[in-house]
Amino acid sequence: MSGCTAYAATNLVSGPRQVNSAAPNTAWWYSTPMQPRPTVSPASFDRLMAEIRGCNRCGGLPLGPKPVVRGRPTARLLIVSQAPGTRVHETGLSFNDRSGDRLRLWLGLDRDTFYDERRVAIMGVGFCYPGRDARGGDLPPRPECAPLWHPVLRPHFREIGLTLLVGSHAIRYYLPESRRQSMTAVLARWRDYLPDIFVLPHPSWRTTAWERTNPWFAAEVLPALRAAVASALG
Repeated sequence: MSGCTAYAATNLVSGPRQVNSAAPNTAWWYSTPMQPRPTVSPASFDRLMAEIRGCNRCGGLPLGPKPVVRGRPTARLLIVSQAPGTRVHETGLSFNDRSGDRLRLWLGLDRDTFYDERRVAIMGVGFCYPGRDARGGDLPPRPECAPLWHPVLRPHFREIGLTLLVGSHAIRYYLPESRRQSMTAVLARWRDYLPDIFVLPHPSWRTTAWERTNPWFAAEVLPALRAAVASALG
């Protein structure tokens, strides 16, 4: 088995959320209004995670397929990011790099809490390192990944109290109406997505200059973010 066949055709939940108002409805996470929330079990979750980690659908990747995803069904905080970098690919540990250090600083979490899968789940729009573009930057997440795996993985995270959409790829996948706006404009509307969703820039070095020119992020967003994360984790 390739690791990508058993769940690919299972239509448990809807695709990316369509937003028609500023007040998100948590039902988008599990299903459309016409679909019941699926029944899931720890055993089925473990089988699914094993299949995800064995997926080789994108076999032509420059460093080969190595899906990185974390979390247990008890997780209260979900972080949806873009795709692993080389360091994460090498270690198999999400955000195990400088961007992770910066994200943890933003969230007010230490490493032990951040990597406690019983409390925090982490998945990218792409689970594998996609390679580099001609300018030396990371390529976008592979387009096959999220439509294949997110709809069958998300229903297992039934205890999520807060979802963080980190970076433009995660934001534009789950909030497709945001594609018509600049990232700064979307991030400035961060309050509109509460209490279920928090939108954040990617915490890479590329956003340090952006943060300096947008002081409202540190002054207004980060205190609210830390309070929301602390509340979600209890």
